[in-house]
Amino acid sequence: MSDDEADAPAEDAKDDPAEADAQTPVSADTVEDQLDAAAQNLDAAETETDLDAVEAELDKIEGLLESADLPEPDDEDEESRREEYESQLSDLRGDLEAARGPYAEDVIEEIEGVESTVADTRWTDDGRDQLRETVETFVAEVEEILDTDLAASLTTDIEDLSSALSDAAVAVGDAALDPDDDADTIAQLVEAAETLQTGVEDAEEWDDLETRDQLRAQGFYEVLDHRKDYPPEWHALKVWEKRDRADMVLLALESLESNFMERHCLESLERMGNPDSLDAMVERAGRRDKPAIRILGKIGEEEGLDAVLDYVDSDPNLAKPALKAAGEIGSDEATQPVADRLVADDPSVRSQAARALGLIGDTRAIEPLADTLENDEADEVRASAAWALNQIGTERALDAVRPYTDDRAFLVQSEAEKAL
Repeated sequence: MSDDEADAPAEDAKDDPAEADAQTPVSADTVEDQLDAAAQNLDAAETETDLDAVEAELDKIEGLLESADLPEPDDEDEESRREEYESQLSDLRGDLEAARGPYAEDVIEEIEGVESTVADTRWTDDGRDQLRETVETFVAEVEEILDTDLAASLTTDIEDLSSALSDAAVAVGDAALDPDDDADTIAQLVEAAETLQTGVEDAEEWDDLETRDQLRAQGFYEVLDHRKDYPPEWHALKVWEKRDRADMVLLALESLESNFMERHCLESLERMGNPDSLDAMVERAGRRDKPAIRILGKIGEEEGLDAVLDYVDSDPNLAKPALKAAGEIGSDEATQPVADRLVADDPSVRSQAARALGLIGDTRAIEPLADTLENDEADEVRASAAWALNQIGTERALDAVRPYTDDRAFLVQSEAEKAL
């Protein structure tokens, strides 16, 4: 008998559902041990490779929790063991993300954001002087940190300042800094970029006083107390966000001609997901505004679906947030337009389409997702299709995932094990 023939019964048993059901459920002790080990490995992680390994551990633990045999609480108000472990897992994922980076790309993004603010804002003469001094200091720091010469000749002309910042961003990119080997260099650049951001925020804008008078008349500043962030509008914005006052956040968004405040207003609205901002975000989404599309997803109202679906067949830059938002809204009306994107050219779009179908949960998506899982050439897309089938969760959906426990892709294997 050949080796292949000898191995055949074992393979058959692995694919047998009855054999899988007979396996011993994962115990609470096993889950706790895995969580403790992941926490220790996260504390000991020193490189991005170490963090990638921890992330794989957390994915495995998430799969274990699906099949774990955990005791139910005695008291209805008591937190269940499963909820406790899920909370620990969520905290570990948050700690993992906080441990990553910083990256040179973060520095470049910060510089480009400041450059946009400098170019798009109308400054007073004093403000231009402040900008020149701030940018000059930053360029000198970049030259020293990277041991390079940017040959910047700075005046108060906005084009000169913008060009100097652009050259600095290019220099950071050309340095090809590694997040592990060049961690100290990146940290110095991050600090310099943060100082640059602060200096630009402090520079005087032409319409500051007029705008603040308008906001003061509408009660925007009445929440300010002895604690102050700079600018004060940022502090007021945080208070209004805590009070879930989307109207005041929208007032700041419409009134303040500052890229810095616009970004923070949109981030507040996204965290809030308040339906009061629906109409304003639908209008912004019509102008191809990605943050507005994301916010419509967080709001989750079907009234925002049409504005989102307009972009699922757009370029990947817009299609991905639009597909995610469609999934978060969760309407069956989006099933067909989203499923059509399972054959998009870009694998990241196909992957996001699959995940959106999982969030929608429409059983009509089972067949196209199963086809994607079987035939797509990109493992990330196949893993997303498997995840989506698990999210739909019917027996037919789970049956489509279960045969892939020996798949070439670890994430597909993990989803197949969850289905079992």
